[in-house]
Parts: sequence; C-alpha cells; structure tokens
Amino acid sequence: MPLRRYLVAFSKCTVLFSLRILLLVPAGLPVRSQGDSQSDNKVMDNITVRQGETVFLRCAQEDVVTHTAWLNRSSILFAGEDKWSVDPRVSLVTLNQEEFTIKIENVDMTDEGQYVCAVQTSSRPRTTSVHILVQVPPKIINLSRDIVVNEGSNITLMCQANGKPEPSVSWKLVSNSGDLMSDDEFLEIPSISRQRAGTYECTAVNDIDMDVQTVDITVNYAPTVSEGRDVGVTLGQRGELECEADAVPEADFEWYKDDRRVFSGIDGLEIINSGSLSKLTFFNVSDGDYGNYTCVAINKLGNSNTSFLLYVVIEPTSSTLLQGPRAVQDGSGGAMGVHSHTFLLFIVLVPFLLRF
Repeated sequence: MPLRRYLVAFSKCTVLFSLRILLLVPAGLPVRSQGDSQSDNKVMDNITVRQGETVFLRCAQEDVVTHTAWLNRSSILFAGEDKWSVDPRVSLVTLNQEEFTIKIENVDMTDEGQYVCAVQTSSRPRTTSVHILVQVPPKIINLSRDIVVNEGSNITLMCQANGKPEPSVSWKLVSNSGDLMSDDEFLEIPSISRQRAGTYECTAVNDIDMDVQTVDITVNYAPTVSEGRDVGVTLGQRGELECEADAVPEADFEWYKDDRRVFSGIDGLEIINSGSLSKLTFFNVSDGDYGNYTCVAINKLGNSNTSFLLYVVIEPTSSTLLQGPRAVQDGSGGAMGVHSHTFLLFIVLVPFLLRF
C-alpha cells in the first residue's frame, strides 16, 4: 500500500477512535436527554421532513472546539471537514466557530432516525442529538384491474396504499352520484346490476397528500328491445322500420318477415346496424312488402324481439277528395261514390213512382 494511502487510512481510524473515546459516544449508545445528570448531553426537537425534501442539521459550536463530528446512529457522516459518508446526498454546509451544519438532500425513509453532533471543547465533551421523522405521501401499490362480469356476479375490489402517516383508503362510484361506497381498502358489490357498471375511484389520503386511481367495471347483460312501432306507407314510396336494443355487449340484429329472414340488398331492402339501432329500409314499397316483421336482437347472454306491421296507406285522388275524408280513410272512394249517387236517385224517384 502506498505510504500516503496508509497514512490517510491510519488518520481516519485514529479520528474515529478518538471521537468515540474522547466524546464518549460509543456506537449504539443512546444519547442522554436534558433531564439526565449529564447536562452537556442535549436533545433537540424532532425534525419532520417530507420524502424528497432537503434537511439541514445544525449544531452550535460556542466554546473553543478541538474536535467535532456528525454521526448517524453508529456511523460518522462528517468529522470536521472530513466527509466519512459515501452517500452523495450528504454534504457540509457550514463549519466555523459558531456552527457546524450539514445537509441531506432527497430525504428518504432510510434517513429516518437519530443524529448526533459530538463536540470536544477545551473543557469537556458534549453531544446534541436530534431525531429526523420522514413523512411519505400516500401511494397506491396494489389495485384491482379493470374487469368485465355478467350481471348478478359478486364483485370485490381491492386498493392498498402505503405512506407515512398511514393513509386512509376509500371507494366511490364516479359515473353515478359519486357517493362514498366504502371507507375501507376492500369494496364488495354483491349481485352487481347494470346500474352499478362504471368507473370506481380509489382515494388514499394522509396529512401530506393524496393518490387517486380508478377501476372500470363492465357489466354484461342480455338485450332488451324497445316496443316496435307500426308504420303506414303508400304504395311505391319509401318506408323504414327502426329497432332499438339495450345490451352489453352490443347486440347483433336479425330481421324476419313472417317466418322468413330478410337480408340487406335483396328485394330492394337495406339493413343498417349502428350501435344499439337497426334500420330496415324499403326504397320502393310494393304489395309484397306489406305485412308483419320481427326484429331480433342477440348477444352471448340471450336475445329479445319485437314485431312491426307495415301497412298500406291509400294516397288521395281527385275523386276521393270530392267524396270527402271518409272515402279516403276507407280506401274505397269509387264504390262509396256510386252508392251515394244511387241512394240519391232512389229518393228522388220514390214520390214519382207512388203516383201510379
């Protein structure tokens, strides 16, 4: 070993030995408080610092000082201007006749504990101790994943968090009223309904901060189809039947005329499905298009159907307009007109025939 490195190592060992003997601060020995018999051993108020912040440790020098050091539990951080700690976050701030100050940057939980400033004056040794308390903002560390379930299933959501002070955990359903559903890290939902589907928010709170994360619950259920509305269409005109279904996952649609399935692009028909809505369009209604139709909505949990009637509407003509609204409504204006004229002719001829 080179002579210089040997001398440096020997010097550091000598300083450590001198500090422990001279300053009466053996490794692991508790520092006495102000109430103890040794009045030169002082305890300062605790220093509370948040994780990630910088803490300053100050020690008054006052008398003529021959040796001084900052210790963390059983290890020396600084002996005078000599840095003994290998931690790059620890550095010397001030060292003069008035004070001996070091700082620790980016404080973490491992920095929590007792720190001792040991000073050897011309008269006698004295120590000052301080306890660092590290506060940690809450962090959610274990959260249930997004889930997809069938209606009626039993659900349990979990949200675990750590922090200091220990955080409180609560659950609420965001997409509904937002009322608190649980003040515990577990949320149980028995026999879940479709109304309970949505985004659930877990909140972890302590005196420092809060952490919020969400879980999405998708509830599957069989289709429910809205009641069909009958539609009247004039021959040769455009007609449309609409079928709406509420379902998760979204339903597939099938259309039937009586018992025969109808398809888009055949016989002048078009079927367009968009989300929860299906439209059956007739571009040019013919006599064969009139009748009963059934819409069936299907997903993996079941199906539902509803019926429609496509019926004929008679378009008014010039003769039916003269014969009044009843003729148009009955759809037999020509026959009604003949019957009316015959009846009037009979009334006129009766008195004439009675003379004979």
